[in-house]
Amino acid sequence: MGRTLANKQEIVAELKESLGDAQLAFVINYEGLSVAEITDLRNRLRPIGASCKITKNTLMNIAISGDENWQPMEEFLGTATAFLLTGEEIGAAVKAYKGFQKETKKTEVRGGVMEGRALTKEQVEALGDLPTKDELYARIAGSINALATKLAVGIKEVPSGLARGIKAVSEQEQ
Repeated sequence: MGRTLANKQEIVAELKESLGDAQLAFVINYEGLSVAEITDLRNRLRPIGASCKITKNTLMNIAISGDENWQPMEEFLGTATAFLLTGEEIGAAVKAYKGFQKETKKTEVRGGVMEGRALTKEQVEALGDLPTKDELYARIAGSINALATKLAVGIKEVPSGLARGIKAVSEQEQ
């Protein structure tokens, strides 16, 4: 039994909502993946705020029509298409996909769309090399901590140096 018009409209509305929350959408060819493998991919993406949507290209085309941000995705629609929609953790989502792809060797990135621009396969994969938000926070915290430590050592060194100088002068006088 086919989908009803109301059901299709509901799917399109859900896709539009998901796209509205996404920072990046990249398109993969999922041909040859089993249901268990797709579930594994979804489970890897879920903790980082990303999702994998599998829908008919026609429904996705309807969802992106009229939206300038996602319009470039039309060029990537083709056979057996899955859409990976990421939130703020773009790098982490791409890394999770790359890890999955390395294990299965069955999928291939066709391209992606970010901020209204089409991205090539290489550009999408390069986003995976960027540090995650948590890694950036750790780097910033480390830098602030190092600066505070250097400042504390410098401040402590002034009286210590003065005390050593006074001690050296007093030893010379004796």
